[in-house]
Amino acid sequence: MTRAGKWLRRLLWAVGGLAAFVLLVALFGVWWLHHAMSASLPQVDGELHLSGLSAPVTVRRDDHGVPHIEAATQDDLWLAQGFVTAQDRLWQMDMLRRASAGELSEIIGPSMIERDKMQRVLQFRNVALRVYNSFPESDRRRYEQYAKGVNLYIAQCNGKWPSEFRFLHYRPKPWQGSDSILIGLNMVESLDTHWEAKLSRELISSKLNNAKLEADLYPTGSWRDQPPTAAVADMTQPHPAPPPDDTDEAQMRSGKRAPGGEDIAELRRALGLPACAGCVPGSNNWVIAGKHTASGKPMLSNDMHLGLTVPNIWYMADLKAQGFHAEGVTLPGMPFVIAGHNEHVAWGFTALYADVQDLYVEKLDGKGNYLSPQGDWRPLAHVHETIHVRFKPDVKLDVELTDHGPLLDPVFKKEKRPIALHWTLYDPALASIPLYEIDTSSNWQQFSNALDAWCWPTQNVVYADDAGHIGYHAVGKVPMRPAGLVGTPITDTQHEWQGYIPFDDLPLSFDPPSGLLATANARVTPNDTKFPLTLEWPDPYRAERIYLDLRGRDNLKREDMIAVQTDIYSEEDQELAHRVAYAIDHTAGTDARLKQTADLLRSWDGRMTADSAAASIVFRARQAFWPMILQPKLGADGESYEWGESNFAEEEIIMHGSAGPGPSPWLPPNYKDWDSLLTDAVRKALEQSKAPQNLSKWSYGSWHVIDLEHPVYQLLPLIKGWSGTGEQPLSGDTVTIKQVGRAFGPSQRFTMDWSAPDQSTENIVLGESGDPLSPWFRDQWPAWYGGTTFAMPFSDAAVTGQTSHTLRLVP
Repeated sequence: MTRAGKWLRRLLWAVGGLAAFVLLVALFGVWWLHHAMSASLPQVDGELHLSGLSAPVTVRRDDHGVPHIEAATQDDLWLAQGFVTAQDRLWQMDMLRRASAGELSEIIGPSMIERDKMQRVLQFRNVALRVYNSFPESDRRRYEQYAKGVNLYIAQCNGKWPSEFRFLHYRPKPWQGSDSILIGLNMVESLDTHWEAKLSRELISSKLNNAKLEADLYPTGSWRDQPPTAAVADMTQPHPAPPPDDTDEAQMRSGKRAPGGEDIAELRRALGLPACAGCVPGSNNWVIAGKHTASGKPMLSNDMHLGLTVPNIWYMADLKAQGFHAEGVTLPGMPFVIAGHNEHVAWGFTALYADVQDLYVEKLDGKGNYLSPQGDWRPLAHVHETIHVRFKPDVKLDVELTDHGPLLDPVFKKEKRPIALHWTLYDPALASIPLYEIDTSSNWQQFSNALDAWCWPTQNVVYADDAGHIGYHAVGKVPMRPAGLVGTPITDTQHEWQGYIPFDDLPLSFDPPSGLLATANARVTPNDTKFPLTLEWPDPYRAERIYLDLRGRDNLKREDMIAVQTDIYSEEDQELAHRVAYAIDHTAGTDARLKQTADLLRSWDGRMTADSAAASIVFRARQAFWPMILQPKLGADGESYEWGESNFAEEEIIMHGSAGPGPSPWLPPNYKDWDSLLTDAVRKALEQSKAPQNLSKWSYGSWHVIDLEHPVYQLLPLIKGWSGTGEQPLSGDTVTIKQVGRAFGPSQRFTMDWSAPDQSTENIVLGESGDPLSPWFRDQWPAWYGGTTFAMPFSDAAVTGQTSHTLRLVP
């Protein structure tokens, strides 16, 4: 053999050996993880001894692993709830408290510094401690018992932690009662954070310098609104445009300098806000009186729309002890049931979107003082934060605070003004989380009394009880602003808060004549409301469609509720499809491909199905449209545009952009008319999306997908496939009742039927367990993805009939 041949042979052996070594290491890693996951699976049968119990607790799990926990005392119940939840979700609980407190960098490393910095500036750890210490002793005891249960599980692991702890090589710290408050603050941040939209609006307003164009981009409510506090409208009749909102126009453009678009994009990432355009954290809920149901008893439905995670946001549970019995979804890390039902009442939530935050541009003297609203100079308060970073030096952070709240300077890149965030969360007088009182209510009066104490997040609550009553109430502490709501940073002293809107003056309705109440984050008040709640209501389409689906119908059944929850018809998309088809028909020089586009759009039924070509075309065309009209006026800053009603703004601009004499002010100068612009939007959409030549084969689901991945194991190719969903075709969009995005959508689906409580349905996205080897890790995915659901037993007989595992926790 020649020298070259010997060299080549050695090289091949070396490469082969290296490949074999890498493969062996990979296989060993998979085996190790598999073993770690298997070893951490919880005990679900037999007996376990837990110190601190006063009597045995029974934990019966049904076929979906949902724990039905029955204790002799409530103290034992909260301890058992903490223990059982930690059995299934301990690593998620630890990540949630770390995410809220700004302690992710300590485990994950430098990539989390900006996220942690945001949370430290927001002061969530200190807020949680303040709220917890303000609780009455009875509440603190419940949280302490829950924490004790979590810590008993941590102690019992004996090193067999959930696999993520072992993979990331760290141990969970003991659980504290205030950690549960941190978990709740995650939800408050997700649902009540809108201040970044005020920075975006200031930037865009300053660039536009045109009140009419600004109003087009930032509508407050719409003719499509169906407030639950008003009579159910006849939506077959034309609707007038709403009157102008009460925004202080001078104040809207009073900022001297607006932050750059880079700042705003970075803020959205640091805040963990949805990445998909048009995704609005919120929900759908409705309640129907017995006169419209087949059984004669009320039904209530709720599906809460949030960013979807692995494991799920929610953990289903049934909790029972002397004086307490409630079931539904819980937050891993918090005691009680968040949304669900007890023996007498059922309830569900959607985000109200009330404005509970303002930004104030503070005046500083350069000597460590700020000018207070009362006109005197006061020293800035300082909180010194240390962010521990894995594999890197600690990051020191000095958070400065005024009377309004923390200065946001550390999280800005280009903004130079000292801007303070004023938030109801920072008011020391607000410290109530009345979940226990809600869970134990037995009628509307008791339920309302509990809601009166609700501080944050602001919510729409629908209600139904076993006596046949239905109701709705907006809840949360919403500031009163005598000088008016402001949609940009404030620079004067006239826009200070003056207390909170009284509970009885918040929107409410009880047993309305229509027998139907529904909300989906859109406007819930008439235009002449006594106390304006916000300038930024989300799009009206889901609420409008719910009323259209249910209004005037009788003999409704449970299966009708899941059909509404999974409705994927979009009137807006169909309307815009017809408008675009008309534009193509009336534009000269269109080719055969564009003519095929018009034919597909005009014959489409408006359903955003995964196999629809028209849905694919209209969705992409809408995406292409925005930069075409914003960039000529705003340049790159147009990318920072965001608004709860941006889809409605787009509809109005497209449908009425050419109305009136002369060209539309939105029409770019290089287009002769609106039809040519819309036609070019389609052309750009097809090019940018690399659509197939034969558009009838361009299915919506070929690129519009859901993809839920484990935050750790998605990085490991051999593990990723069985620790998440992978990319799956996804029907629906951001304006259908089934509001969805790549990792966004209904986080659960619930329907309470008071004629058969044991047949009431609930399901979450994946499953109860956070362990990929558990049979309950992904067993609920087929129901969620396929638009079906299943019953959640409640009575002792029904629970017994569906019990597949029984664990006794004994003293």
